[in-house]
Amino acid sequence: MDRKELRNRQGLTEAAFLKAYDAGKYERPSVTVDMLLFAVMNKEKESYRKLPEKVLKLLMIKRGDHPFMGCWALPGGFADVRESLDQAAQRELKEETNIENIYMEQLYTWGDVERDPRTRVIGCSYMALVDESILDVRAGDDAEAAEWFTVKTRLVEQQKAVTAEGYILQEWVDLTLRGREDVLTACIKITKQVAGNVTRTDRELVASNGIAFDHARIIEYGIERLRNKIQYTDIAFNLMPERFTLTELQQVYEVIMDKPLLKANFRRKIAGMVSETGDYTRDAGHRPSKLYRYNTGWKSMGFE
Repeated sequence: MDRKELRNRQGLTEAAFLKAYDAGKYERPSVTVDMLLFAVMNKEKESYRKLPEKVLKLLMIKRGDHPFMGCWALPGGFADVRESLDQAAQRELKEETNIENIYMEQLYTWGDVERDPRTRVIGCSYMALVDESILDVRAGDDAEAAEWFTVKTRLVEQQKAVTAEGYILQEWVDLTLRGREDVLTACIKITKQVAGNVTRTDRELVASNGIAFDHARIIEYGIERLRNKIQYTDIAFNLMPERFTLTELQQVYEVIMDKPLLKANFRRKIAGMVSETGDYTRDAGHRPSKLYRYNTGWKSMGFE
């Protein structure tokens, strides 16, 4: 039988049901999109003989209206009813920061009931790792300013309790964002409950200073996902120029993973991801180094 001819318990076909359907039957929450744009940038050189130290940065916008007026937030806003979430993310990013046509992937959907003081809001977060040097960042829409902040996380406390089914691990992580003038801080409590083959992880915003809404929680989770993702994908090459040295590439991995890597082990792991160009650097004050390029034929092999 044709599906369109099927009738429900009230004797209605699908067409008749949809015609009579009351869209106001259920209270509808608002939906927002929030974007995490990470970049790895050079700190100012102390000596021309030393390679510049790299830092992980995140793009934030300063809110120009209530709520959280004057606080810093992730670029984003409300999705229109007639656009997809991906379309909303690209539109809001363009309106608030002047950035467009970049690849972003969905990170997580946040649905706590009281996460926004205005109304019930479900937020879909997106993440991207970008080369900031090719972006023309300018604040727009209701953003008072747009600025790159240096990002740091620090594990300050950890507690583990064994249960009959597994264990409960609690961690307290401090988040610090440093801009040109403002320093933003937050503390996030992460609770991981393991019971047999079932694992549940919750994030609670313990404290937040200068960061709007629950965005500190989103940022901390985004950093964790970025550090995991860089170990098994080629995402780091989004930051690299066409030609680069292996030392420069290792610096990018180290700043994102927030730990030093053994040179020999790193080069063994990424050997298949790069190809030699046959050229060398010619920087004053440095010994010539081989230049490499990304190997587009590389297949995922994992990185530790």
